[in-house]
Amino acid sequence: MALKYKFKAREEIPAELQSLYVEREGAWLLDAEGVVEKARVDELRAKVDEFRTSNVTLTNENAELKKRFEGIDPEEVKRLGEEKRRLEEEQRLKEGKFAEVLEARLKNAKADWEKQLSTVTSERDVLTSRLTAIQIDQAVVAEATKRGLRPTALPDITSRARLNFRLVNGVPQAFEADGTTVRAGRDGITPMTMAEWVDALVADAPHLFEANAGGGATGGSSGGAVSGVGNRSVKNPFRKESWNLTEQMKLQKSDPQLAARLKAAA
Repeated sequence: MALKYKFKAREEIPAELQSLYVEREGAWLLDAEGVVEKARVDELRAKVDEFRTSNVTLTNENAELKKRFEGIDPEEVKRLGEEKRRLEEEQRLKEGKFAEVLEARLKNAKADWEKQLSTVTSERDVLTSRLTAIQIDQAVVAEATKRGLRPTALPDITSRARLNFRLVNGVPQAFEADGTTVRAGRDGITPMTMAEWVDALVADAPHLFEANAGGGATGGSSGGAVSGVGNRSVKNPFRKESWNLTEQMKLQKSDPQLAARLKAAA
C-alpha cells in the first residue's frame, strides 16, 4: 500500500504510521528524503499552470473587448454625446425649462472646473515637493561641505535633512519628530539653523565627514591638546587618554561647534 504524503491533522494518520510523519506548515507530511522537494516542485508547477490559465483567460477577454470596440472612434463618440446633449437642451428650452437647463450647465461647468483644479493642484504639489527637496539639499550640502563632508555621504546627509527640514517662506526650517514643533537652536529660543544642525551631525555621525571635519581641528600632543578657535588650545575630553565626561558636557553646552570638532578629531 502506497503511503499518503500529506494529512491535515495527526488524528487522520493511522497509529502505526504516525512516527513516519512530521508537522510542517500546519500539516503532517511524510518524512522521507526527496519527498518534500518533489512536493514543492509539484506545487510550483501547479502555480505555473494556474498563472498560464489566468494569462490565457485575460488574453481572450482583451481580444474580445478589442473586437467589440473595433472601428469605434472615441472622438466621434464624444462629439455625438455633445450633440445629443445640445439637442436635449434645445428641447427643454422650447418647453420653457430655462432653470433646469441653467442648472445642468452649471453642474457640468463645475465638474470641469473641479477636474482642472485637481490636475493643477496635483502638479503644484509635485513641483513644490521637488523644489523643497532641491533647496534643502543645496542648503545642507553647502554647510556640510564646509565641514569636510565625504562625497560618498551625500545621499545619506540629504536624506537626513529632508526628514528634519521643511520649507517655510522659502527657507529650510527644522522641525521635531512630531512634524509640527519648530526645533530650537543652541540658544533654546530661536529656530535651529542648517549650520547648527550640521554641527550636531558632525558629532552624532562623524563617519559622514573627513577626519579633519569641523574647520581645521587637528590632533595635538600626546596629552590630547587640540587647536580650537583662534589661539585657543583645549585638552580634548573625547580622546581616550584624556576622556572627561563632565568637560564634554560643559563644552557641548558652551561651544557646540568646538565640541563637534574635538569629537571628530578624537
